[in-house]
Amino acid sequence: MISKLSQIHEQANLGQDVTVEPFTTIHKNVEVGTGTWIGSNVTIYPGARIGKNCKIFPGAVIAAIPQDLKFQGEDSLVEIGDNTTIRECVTINRGTLDKKTTRIGNNCLLMAYVHIAHDCIIHNQVIIANSVQVAGHVTIDDWAFVGGSSAIHQFVKIGMHSMISGGSLVRKDVPPFTKAAREPLSYAGVNSLGLRRRGFSGDTISQIQEVYRYLFLNSLNNSRALEEIEINLPATKERDEIVNFIRSSERGVMKGYIQ
Repeated sequence: MISKLSQIHEQANLGQDVTVEPFTTIHKNVEVGTGTWIGSNVTIYPGARIGKNCKIFPGAVIAAIPQDLKFQGEDSLVEIGDNTTIRECVTINRGTLDKKTTRIGNNCLLMAYVHIAHDCIIHNQVIIANSVQVAGHVTIDDWAFVGGSSAIHQFVKIGMHSMISGGSLVRKDVPPFTKAAREPLSYAGVNSLGLRRRGFSGDTISQIQEVYRYLFLNSLNNSRALEEIEINLPATKERDEIVNFIRSSERGVMKGYIQ
């Protein structure tokens, strides 16, 4: 299962049934979980922690040092969860002193030519389409989808179950359950189709839509909209997820609906 044409450091720790194709290089201080397949011409640098049953396609570079001038060679990691697929020529950089870790969750799909910079936290079931460029310190929550050729500014947060249109410039936070499109990036409705596919009921989706009417369609500023939501709408897990996301936003959230 390990090609004789690959180079694997004696201090790398590979689990059972790992496949390594020809011309791949795995450095020391690397851990690879059981059942993972690593294609040809992959480079995995020190500090990589790769989970079980992952697939890493040719040309990927995992755990290279950050492209950050403040980086001083400190020890840091890239952690990749189980059952995650990393397609051709994806690059994932190690963390810096900020978090010391760049983390990709379970069951994610990073399509070809995606770049994940230092200290990003990508949660579970996330899909990032071809050629998306993710700057440092970005957080992407569960089940989010980022369309191809988008660029995400550093420190941005993208909420769970959101969907970002291809080619977007993401400069502000994207709240959960939404669709984001246009330039500048703005609210394009609730991600109803994605939510139905994941088992959300019609009533729950309607409740989410009502929350966003207050936030993006009623000409209220965010502070006033959040007050009205908490007064007028029943407390639900989804309502509170949205409210807490907006309140904790440091960069501010994307614009409301633009015709």
